[in-house]
Amino acid sequence: MDMERVNARGLVLLGCGKMGSALLAGWLARGLKHQTVTVLDPNPSDWLQAQGIRVNGPVPARPAVVVLAVKPQMMGEALPLLAPLGQTDALILSVAAGTTLARFETVFGPQAVLVRAMPNTPAAVGRGITAIVGNARAGEADLALAESLLSAVGEVVRLQSESQMDAVTGLSGSGPAYVFHLIEAMAAAGEAQGLAPDLAMRLARATVCGAGELAHQTPETSAAQLRINVTSPGGTTAAGLSVLMDPKSGFPDLLRRAVAAATERGRELGQ
Repeated sequence: MDMERVNARGLVLLGCGKMGSALLAGWLARGLKHQTVTVLDPNPSDWLQAQGIRVNGPVPARPAVVVLAVKPQMMGEALPLLAPLGQTDALILSVAAGTTLARFETVFGPQAVLVRAMPNTPAAVGRGITAIVGNARAGEADLALAESLLSAVGEVVRLQSESQMDAVTGLSGSGPAYVFHLIEAMAAAGEAQGLAPDLAMRLARATVCGAGELAHQTPETSAAQLRINVTSPGGTTAAGLSVLMDPKSGFPDLLRRAVAAATERGRELGQ
């Protein structure tokens, strides 16, 4: 992050719920000065006060960054307060799902420097992944600053166009819920085979978390190869995979339909 620039001119954070708090904690850990931050939130947490963060105070006239982290349904009331900042060279970074760059331009103006981001909930533990895309006014330096800010809570990828954002929402944005449901389903399947509920859930949680960490620590190995590595021909894993990889009723078709449904809903909400 260009911390010198941000510390010199300030950062405004609109909304400090779970995502906003995770981002702010990451920035502070990376050297953002507490006194340069202004948080606007109708229900500020005790944590903010304990950190000595300015809450609901005057907004700097020319901050380096404005981060929009409120829910989309709260945008209409909150954004007009910050609209004048669109006339400055501040980077306006949105992590609000479903709100397009075009909508932000109607508030901040076409001259505003805008970057739209789609993080996911593992950002709360520093293991998220965020996709970003900028408007026509956002240059390489602006995208690099946005990437640096968001890397405080995990990985960051750049999209070629905003049209890809709904697919990102359907895959990685909604994806953590799919994984949590997988844990539920695995535990229920273990119970069906005679395991006690607590034991089945413990086994399912640890298995999913451990497999995810193995994939995380070996990025050079494809997911397909990781699967092959733990599958002995004719063994128990192969028997289970024969069901899960069935082209008509297995994971591939089921997840294609799930991601497609979430993607389409994202398009509808963005209208």
